[in-house]
Amino acid sequence: MKEDHIRKKVREGYAKIAEGKDCCCGSVASTCEEDTSKNIGYSEEELASVPEGADLGLGCGNPVAFASLKEGETVLDLGSGAGLDCFLAANKVGQKGRVIGVDMTPEMIDKARQNARKSKRENVEFRLGEIENLPVADNAVDVVISNCVINLSTDKQRVFQEAFRVLKHGGRLMVSDIVLLKELPEVIKKSVRAYIGCLSGAVMEDKYVGMINAAGFHDVKIIERKFFPVEYMVNDPTAKAILKDGKLPMKKIRESANSVASIRVYGLKQ
Repeated sequence: MKEDHIRKKVREGYAKIAEGKDCCCGSVASTCEEDTSKNIGYSEEELASVPEGADLGLGCGNPVAFASLKEGETVLDLGSGAGLDCFLAANKVGQKGRVIGVDMTPEMIDKARQNARKSKRENVEFRLGEIENLPVADNAVDVVISNCVINLSTDKQRVFQEAFRVLKHGGRLMVSDIVLLKELPEVIKKSVRAYIGCLSGAVMEDKYVGMINAAGFHDVKIIERKFFPVEYMVNDPTAKAILKDGKLPMKKIRESANSVASIRVYGLKQ
């Protein structure tokens, strides 16, 4: 798959989600529901504290819960979507702090900015840009977070290098993402639909952690690992499309679910 083609299809896919024309990856229901976010680590109190429409059920974990954010810090969210994690981070860092969300989909940026205006949040801003080329200055932020987005990038090493560049010395990385414990079948790995669905873009866990180390981070460690529920893959629109095409039997889809994990990864810029 050509990188530009994948990026275009991912942008189009998430534009549809922002406009309510499609559903998220990993959603068991036909629409993205609050239950999805609760299942991956968000509390009712957290979800009630963000503007309506900020939660699209797109995550695979709650990076803010593990980021140990402090009042006055500057936080950068890679692939901020409609702003869920940005608003949660804003609650943690307070008015003296600042949160920047970066997303490559104009429709997502528009939705996030609308949510910020509705909630009258003054310590949150959203910038249009690619996470491989962040519109952020060197040594500018204290914490970089991301939630189930880096797996969508065709140049993950570049993403981690950019995260390292924008962090201050002593800054930290806290990422929730999808990784592989075993290789996926070729039909999934080669599927653009599976890329948008957070599957074929995922890499092996050791390779993922290795790229963070290679970017210059220290003390890199997996804080939490959870298996991706079988039901998410079996009912995911991507899996259904592959089944409908007759390219992969249900048994293989279920076996593939055991190959996928959701992890929380930490790294430090010394």
